[in-house]
Amino acid sequence: MFPYIPNTKQDEAKMLSELGIDSVDRLFDDIPDQVKLKRRLNLCAPLSEAEVSKHIRGLANKNTSTNDLICFLGAGAYDHAVPSVVHHLISRAEFYTAYTPYQPEISQGTLQAIFEYQTMIATVTGMDVANASMYDGASATAEAAMLAAANQKGDTLLISEAVHPEVRDVVKTYMKFNNIKVIEIPATNGVTNMEELKNVASKDMVGFIVQSPNFFGNIEDFTEAVEITHENKALFIMNVDPIAMGILKTPGEYGADIAVGEGQVLGNSLNFGGPYLGFMASSTKQMRKLPGRIVGQTVDLDGKRAFTLTLQAREQHIRREKATSNICSNQALNALCATIYLSAIGKEGLKEVATQCIKKSHYAHRKLIETGKFRAVYDAPFFKEFVLETDMNIAELNEKLAEKGFLGGFDLGLAYPSDKNRVLFCVTEKRTMEEIDALVRAMEEIKW
Repeated sequence: MFPYIPNTKQDEAKMLSELGIDSVDRLFDDIPDQVKLKRRLNLCAPLSEAEVSKHIRGLANKNTSTNDLICFLGAGAYDHAVPSVVHHLISRAEFYTAYTPYQPEISQGTLQAIFEYQTMIATVTGMDVANASMYDGASATAEAAMLAAANQKGDTLLISEAVHPEVRDVVKTYMKFNNIKVIEIPATNGVTNMEELKNVASKDMVGFIVQSPNFFGNIEDFTEAVEITHENKALFIMNVDPIAMGILKTPGEYGADIAVGEGQVLGNSLNFGGPYLGFMASSTKQMRKLPGRIVGQTVDLDGKRAFTLTLQAREQHIRREKATSNICSNQALNALCATIYLSAIGKEGLKEVATQCIKKSHYAHRKLIETGKFRAVYDAPFFKEFVLETDMNIAELNEKLAEKGFLGGFDLGLAYPSDKNRVLFCVTEKRTMEEIDALVRAMEEIKW
């Protein structure tokens, strides 16, 4: 390990000579001149290794850990409890020194872990098959849209406005360079507008993307949406919270074609935003079109249970012009966290976590409204997140809450300009009744 290797002028000159160029700038000739900075970075003078380490530690100490604040913020990253067994097991040398899964004869442990992960994701989502994991929930959703665009007739993708704003942005970016038009179906009263979907749906659509629970935390019934989508020969894609699948109707039960989502909630810590993992599962009909790779179960020459890669959409195995995706890896360690988490809590544990989320969030919703400082916004049932309206500026409110030891909710006005003075709170099973009551008291103390 060499975390700090300075290059002297002599080192630099020797390397440039070996490369046959006269300056470091020549290494970047392929970058357009108009996008180059053309000045030095605004950094201090060179420092020694010890000085750099001290400076970095000082910067790190400025970060406020969620361990220091009681978290009521969600909006895509969630403060769920992580059983200690998760961190103990992923730290074993067998996992963090594991070899790539491409050589099955020396990678049986890694392959089995991925296989078990796939099995659990398929079970949780109610789908037939799952791949070995994706980079994150947003790109997993975009990959599902890519699959639909590549295999269905049409040039239009529909997506609900109640899908996470950042997920919608990623999907739009992917579709822009695939010549697919993206139409957002409005969210009315916190749920997807079915009448608008009927008006827009046509044979030109390749798919329709929804979220369950949606970004506002609301629970929607997608029965009609599935029927409309399939009537138009398009794929129905659900972005779901796997924790919520412990008590809500699964994509498989709806008859969805593809299920995707963010797997951070399954035993992965918040980690300041990453790394996370995306999951992707599908019906058998879409199985061979899934991006990435799938581990399958077989038997070896001795008839013993064994594992091997059965689908490999990687540049070594498929011609680039034939590929529908450029993903060639998976988040193996994060997926292992999810596997251990699901193994530890089991089917009943997942249901219990989901039940606690819904009970505690509804308790917090009621108590906050009783302060007289918040108003309910939607009538729809919700899972662990809910929207409240207030007369106070949300940014100022969150500053005051931070002073009192709370990480406040998400300012909806940042993503939906018409939702100014509306805040999205999140309450997971990790929050205690005492913490919720303390938040309520803090709200009562804050001067409006």
